[in-house]
Amino acid sequence: MTAQYTKKVLVRDIANYFSLEQITGDKSSLERWVVVADMNRPGFELSGYFKLTEPRRIVIIGNKEIEYISHMTEEEQRERYPKITDGLTPMIIITRDNDVPPILKEVAEQSNFPIFRTPHETSRFQVDLVSYLDEELAPEDTISGVLLVVYGMGVLLTGESGIGKSETALELIRNGQVLVADDRVDVQRIHNHIHGHAPQLLKGRMELRGIGIIDAQRMYGASCVKDRNRIELVINLKHYNPNAEYERVGDSMPHFTKILGVMIPTIIMPVSPGRSVSALIESAVTNFQLKQSGYDASQMFKDDLYSYLLKENEENKQND
Repeated sequence: MTAQYTKKVLVRDIANYFSLEQITGDKSSLERWVVVADMNRPGFELSGYFKLTEPRRIVIIGNKEIEYISHMTEEEQRERYPKITDGLTPMIIITRDNDVPPILKEVAEQSNFPIFRTPHETSRFQVDLVSYLDEELAPEDTISGVLLVVYGMGVLLTGESGIGKSETALELIRNGQVLVADDRVDVQRIHNHIHGHAPQLLKGRMELRGIGIIDAQRMYGASCVKDRNRIELVINLKHYNPNAEYERVGDSMPHFTKILGVMIPTIIMPVSPGRSVSALIESAVTNFQLKQSGYDASQMFKDDLYSYLLKENEENKQND
């Protein structure tokens, strides 16, 4: 079964981002696609073992590979290099400013294959490259809501249209919280975490019914807007229903929202006229942070209640 790759990065973009020195290949060779975020240190391939090799990985050649190549015969090199410079392999990057082995350069030039060089240390460069590709190739989706940073925590406000998400977000911004995205949030899954940002056209902008589009950054300053943030908590706003059961003590089973396969803790918050939703959200976030740090107010209440009832029971026994 052929793997499906939904996102791609051009070799040209990688070369520009990391300021790589191009050794072989013309401009057309820079149009190759990178579709996986993994690297390949070709020790096994240089020794002639190609079983289970993923050909779509970027090939990284460091000091160890250069040293190994120096002991290879010309025949071995000419036999194995074409297999790591084929049509699927996107590029080769040689680290620590090592010279390109002459036969490898010759083989690459014959097939117009791009080889690059960087002065950076191999392990450090690999970390930076994988981080870059993880972000560029991360699974994406778009969801309706408002993403804010409340007391340092990424909070996604969700709820049906017209419930007041943007208006609540505006109150929070006026209280010193930070806007990431309003109305439409583009999300990515990176290292099993969900990160959100606004589409380029909507950055720093909000839509308020009866007013229209406002520029929050110009109105409240650059510090009230952030480009992107991890989503750590979802607060789902719902119209208050007098017949529904709502959280009172805080000891019920937790709720979660699934975004790109990651479960995000969720608070269901009823909304009705007269309730200060922004104040409730700030309180909910603070309480959630306290729980994460080990302090659970609902559990403390139950413990105190149990102690109180136990003491009262002992006093009643003594009076009897």
